[in-house]
Amino acid sequence: MIDREMHSKLHELAGKYPILSVTGPRQGGKTTLVRSAFADYEYLSMEDPDVRSEFEDDPRLFLSRHASHIIFDEAQRTPELFSYLQGIVDETRQPGQFVITGSQNFLLMKSIGQSLAGRVALFTLLPLSYHELAGADREPMDPFDWLYRGGYPRLVADGIDPLDFFPDYVSTYLERDVRAELGVRNLSAFQTFLKLCALRVGQLLNVSSLASDCGISPNTAKEWLSILGASHLVFLLRPHCASPTKRLVKSPKLYFCDTGLAAHLMGISSSEELSGSPLKGPLFECAVISELKKRGYARKRDPQLTFWRDSRKREIDVLVERGARVVRAVECKSSTTYQSRYFDVLNKIAQDEFSLDVRQQAVVYGGEAEARTPRGDMVPYTRIGTLLGLDG
Repeated sequence: MIDREMHSKLHELAGKYPILSVTGPRQGGKTTLVRSAFADYEYLSMEDPDVRSEFEDDPRLFLSRHASHIIFDEAQRTPELFSYLQGIVDETRQPGQFVITGSQNFLLMKSIGQSLAGRVALFTLLPLSYHELAGADREPMDPFDWLYRGGYPRLVADGIDPLDFFPDYVSTYLERDVRAELGVRNLSAFQTFLKLCALRVGQLLNVSSLASDCGISPNTAKEWLSILGASHLVFLLRPHCASPTKRLVKSPKLYFCDTGLAAHLMGISSSEELSGSPLKGPLFECAVISELKKRGYARKRDPQLTFWRDSRKREIDVLVERGARVVRAVECKSSTTYQSRYFDVLNKIAQDEFSLDVRQQAVVYGGEAEARTPRGDMVPYTRIGTLLGLDG
């Protein structure tokens, strides 16, 4: 089993909250994590028809038998459960009573918001970060192998070929989540939509164009983007807009939480193919931003990340913010060879717009050497955590 960085934070907050909730994409490692972190808890899968039937037949009797220290896996399948848990924790007022997990964040959060607000510590678990892969001695061979394979735990742990893993993953997601739980009927169009989203990784999101290419309405496109976001497959990176008088781009950028899935949807069939593809740049940028989010989520923090782009299309890939202040400006370059010119635009914009000195500017690249240069920090893809101050 591969250790997850979130493990210690789960234990910490189990001593302070009566309920912990862990959401994330299917096969992202939620069940393995919580069963490892809370090995002495009873485990109940609400996807098991027998367990679900037992609860639905007599909820009070069911919970009298499973009154405390229980893991309820895929809890969104039984939304009535949450009201009963509210009554139990309000009466006992004991920390660490229940752990709930779910792959459908939209359905799970709806139930939590209705019954458990203020009683639950919320965690988001994404596929394995590079940091976790390295900690398990499973580092990718090179940056393109990292981008191509991604971080789904079963794919990594069992050595499954991405060409075998991802078609089954997409098929399962479409049938179990999109059709069965969220009621989308036109799965063929949704799958096309998913592939079109992958081909737009790192681009400004134009919903009308995306909808037109897929043959659906803009409102449907917005709804389907919400589904992908709630499923923890994609996320949006918002532009930095500190001054309303500036003519900055207002559209967000679209990214995938796992580059392996994105590469599959793009039709890439090997890391060698990816290394020569024009899509390697957007995928590398995607991997860097996703890694920052994964490392933040492991500490129950949502990193304040934005990008900057003006009307002349000058751009900074990632800004790290704290409060209302930009503290780090980052460029992403998939090249395995560092070149000083990578700092040309970054140095000017970071100084002029955000008054950042060179120690607050960095280029993440596909090489392995790390250095502090006169123009800023040269950060290898293996050390992305340093951008958030997480790695020494």
